[in-house]
Amino acid sequence: MNIVEISTFELIAFMGVLLIPIGINYAYRLELLETIGVSVSRMVIQLIFIGIYLEFLFELNSLVVNIVWLTLMLLVGSRAIVTSSTLPLKYFYWPAFTGLCIGLFPLLILLLFALLKPTPVYHAQYLIPLAGMLLGNCLTGNIVALRGMFDALQKQNQLYEGALALGATPKQATFQFMQDALKAALAPILATMATTGLVTLPGMMTGQILSGTDPMLAVKYQLVIMVAIFTMLSLSIVATLSISVRRVISPTGRLKFLP
Repeated sequence: MNIVEISTFELIAFMGVLLIPIGINYAYRLELLETIGVSVSRMVIQLIFIGIYLEFLFELNSLVVNIVWLTLMLLVGSRAIVTSSTLPLKYFYWPAFTGLCIGLFPLLILLLFALLKPTPVYHAQYLIPLAGMLLGNCLTGNIVALRGMFDALQKQNQLYEGALALGATPKQATFQFMQDALKAALAPILATMATTGLVTLPGMMTGQILSGTDPMLAVKYQLVIMVAIFTMLSLSIVATLSISVRRVISPTGRLKFLP
């Protein structure tokens, strides 16, 4: 299959389609022009930077550098989860970080050591993109779960305190809240999985096909990635919520982060 190159000029010309959302912004007085400009500019700069950096990273292929970069991804991702959930970093940062680690590393080990088996096994071309794809797809789910659970705990505090008054432990009293948060966070990925192939073609699979990869090989990679994302999301959310409950709720059941 032929690989169709995209020139820099063609890419810049294509970016002209952004005039459509900008026009919608003016037509409906959304006042998002500055936000659109900042978001697009940051995206372009960050992607160019990461493209240059990844080329360097792939060539260097150092275990130490790969671990440092992976750690940085986890630290930044954890902060993004907590700040986007509008919860205090003091209580929720390390639960989010630990939850991501618990979800990510078993999947990375399985993918690299048992399935893909690159040489060396820590090869940056496999480790960094896989970690980035898994983490990127788990951020939103963790945000939805954390925000949903602790918003519900504050709004339905009487229900929670009633369970405690009846003799329930904090873990038992928060079980229903965790259950609802999990359902809400997993709903989008389940809907995506149910319609993938029939309604949508995922970005990774589409990119592979456009770059000349055999469609069936692209399908295999997409299946691996989707299953890995769903598994990591489930693991990370359960771990994050469970650790958060133990960290922010005292043995008596008091929520430490409430005013």
